[in-house]
Amino acid sequence: MAANEEKQQGHRPGVFKQKNKGHKHGKHRTKGEIERENKGRVSVTALTKKQRKEEKRMDRRHKANQLRRNKKDMVLTEKRRLGTRDGPPHLVAVVSLHAGVDAGAVTKLLRQEGAGGVIHQERCVSGVSDSFGLLMPRFKQRFTFLSHSTADIHSLLDVAKIADSLVFALDSAEGWDSYGDYCLSCLFAQGLPSHALVCQGVSDLPVKKKVESKKALSKITEIRFPDARLFPLDSEQDATLLLRHLGTQRQRKLGFRSRRSHVLAQHVTFAANSPEGTGGAPTGLGTLCVSGYVRGRPLQVDRLVHISGHGDFQLSQIDAPSDPLPLNLTTARPAKPGKKGDVDMQVGEEDGGEDEAPVRVLMKANPSCRESLLAEAEVDPMDGEQTWPTETELLEAEEASKNKRVIKVPKGTSDYQASWIVDEDEEENGEIDEESSEEDDDDDDMLDEAMDGEDDDMNSQSGLGCASEEEEEEEEELCSTERTGADQRYDEHIDEAAEEEGLKRYREARANELFPDEVDTPLDMAARIRFQRYRGLKSFRSSPWDPMENLPLNYSRIFQFQSFDRTRRRILAEAASEEEGAMVGWYVTLHINDVPFSVMESVQSGRPLMMVSLLPHEQKMSVMHLLVRRHPSNTEPIKSKEELVFHCGFRRFRASPIFSQHTSADKHKMERFLVPDAPTVVSVYAPITFPPAGVLLFKQNNDGIQDLVATGSLLSCDPQRVMLKRIVLSGHPFKINQRSAVVRYMFFNRDDIMWFKPVELRTKWGRRGHIKEALGTHGHMKCVIDNQLRSQDTVLMNLYKRVYPRWTYDPYVPLSLPWVKREVTVDMNDLDME
Repeated sequence: MAANEEKQQGHRPGVFKQKNKGHKHGKHRTKGEIERENKGRVSVTALTKKQRKEEKRMDRRHKANQLRRNKKDMVLTEKRRLGTRDGPPHLVAVVSLHAGVDAGAVTKLLRQEGAGGVIHQERCVSGVSDSFGLLMPRFKQRFTFLSHSTADIHSLLDVAKIADSLVFALDSAEGWDSYGDYCLSCLFAQGLPSHALVCQGVSDLPVKKKVESKKALSKITEIRFPDARLFPLDSEQDATLLLRHLGTQRQRKLGFRSRRSHVLAQHVTFAANSPEGTGGAPTGLGTLCVSGYVRGRPLQVDRLVHISGHGDFQLSQIDAPSDPLPLNLTTARPAKPGKKGDVDMQVGEEDGGEDEAPVRVLMKANPSCRESLLAEAEVDPMDGEQTWPTETELLEAEEASKNKRVIKVPKGTSDYQASWIVDEDEEENGEIDEESSEEDDDDDDMLDEAMDGEDDDMNSQSGLGCASEEEEEEEEELCSTERTGADQRYDEHIDEAAEEEGLKRYREARANELFPDEVDTPLDMAARIRFQRYRGLKSFRSSPWDPMENLPLNYSRIFQFQSFDRTRRRILAEAASEEEGAMVGWYVTLHINDVPFSVMESVQSGRPLMMVSLLPHEQKMSVMHLLVRRHPSNTEPIKSKEELVFHCGFRRFRASPIFSQHTSADKHKMERFLVPDAPTVVSVYAPITFPPAGVLLFKQNNDGIQDLVATGSLLSCDPQRVMLKRIVLSGHPFKINQRSAVVRYMFFNRDDIMWFKPVELRTKWGRRGHIKEALGTHGHMKCVIDNQLRSQDTVLMNLYKRVYPRWTYDPYVPLSLPWVKREVTVDMNDLDME
């Protein structure tokens, strides 16, 4: 019995025993009661899974306070670092917004000793004559001031991209002129850093006029700068207040420069790779040594650098020379007349190198880790071949080509069988080459332009034919009499070629606005041949379109991301956490390999030199999409595939884009012209740039002036974005029945009607239908409509084809001539007063 009792054991439930819910008696238990009932026991589900830490109210409050305090400390640390010993000097650019205001007068007042600063470095920015370094022992800060002419809009934008603060010099009466407003439009579209408004000459006015002038000027400036303060700058005390404001104001963060390391060149030298002849200046490649302060993010030697306006280059090494603008508070003293300060340092291009300190090499590039300059993918023409034909197949193909014969298509032959039958007409006319889709697109565009201009040419010829004799008589009279007075001076400013081109563009834009995408069917060419690359869609929204179908040859040269957004987030996160390389605030010398001598010529001509470190993949070509809106100041029609000048982040280049609608669908309709009152997507072949980045579009005129066309931001990088060009064929209802109609003038032969028979028809009044049959041989067709047509209605057929940008990328952008408001002065004495 005892043995049997030992063998029998009771069942003990495990931790996974099912536990049913208790009865809900309606009473509410507090958290304390629940904890007392559980007595520290934890459910098995919480033990087997990753336990989530549940914070109490006080813990959550403490955590929020810590996050708020850390963020505040980070902002204060970044603010205090700028202009101090641990950071780069505060870079301030002085910009004059009025032709009657001299920016040099502002910098001259800041140089004076009464402002509290020590001029420690003259001409501290390479290529800019009016630049100097300023030490402020009173504020424990250091500044770098530069004053650059606004005539070169590209250099002005480059300086604004890298400057910490901008000082706008205004006129005491008008504020800014028309060109100053144009510069402000460009700066606001690109991204405006911290700024200050100054005005000279207000203190010299009488008290009553001084108050009136300040009120009038504040009313002018509040349009562009609603919360900005206007600083008078007529004395040394005003200069001190301005410096204090610049050193303590809140810095505006620009996304495209805060994520990348950038350097403003302060000392530039060039060493040619190979010895040049003694007959002239070197013209080949060489090593460019650029000295400056690191800003933005730490600079890595293995990354590529981009020189604005010149291209991408590789670094060989980074040196650490002595700081030319040290903030030594114990020895900083005002400079005596004729001296630069208490310490003689090598600065600029004109200083000697007798007492140079030994230069320390910080890091050298590793050839195995250094990024490549490869911008385009290597194209293998045999990538499209899947199998190689055998010798037997090659012999059979040769025999088949010798024994080729013409076979007529019998009745009842299917489309698949007919595609393999050779016709005599096809042999006579030749085969159609479909390999170069880009050339076909250009030919289609040229044909469209020619067809669109036929009506204008016919009208002009008819008008000339009717009144040729009268015009000849008028021309003889005009030649015999000389035009004098105001008319002659007015005509001197008119370019006849530009007037004719503008008239042509205006007529095309007007026709596209009145009759969107409508194209006339040619009479001398079959429509099935002329529009063979087009297809019909049942629904533009829901009908499928394969993005990998019939891609052009240029798509083999570009790069594509599997997920652009995921790659962008990963690269920007890695860039934000990088703590290696030349740190922010260090004065370094960059050795840049294989730089053309034109870069040095640009510096010698007086233009500043900016460099930015590129993120991974930003040197590779792809299809970039920019979301822009047309600028109100530009009213001329801008046609698709027209060459424009782009400012995209730190890059500046020329390209021929195409325009398309900004929608959330998988297909986007191409716009023939830049739409003035809606956002438009601009697609172009360009190097990859990760957003955010500001975008400016300029148009190069025949007179050399570049006008601002549109502004916006960088959208994405997606070569698979489908952009469809639409054409509309129109027909006129000839005979109208209750549910059908006879339509003509859409096609002019029976074969074209049968070719486009599957495509759906629509009318301008919203009716829908399809082609039922062809009537005769002259292009009449019977169409079935969902409701009875009106006699004034028009039958339409929509056809689509995919379009791509033109590969015209060019990093070289010519200089823009100064923007001048054209005014014609008329002498009243030359006018005939009646």
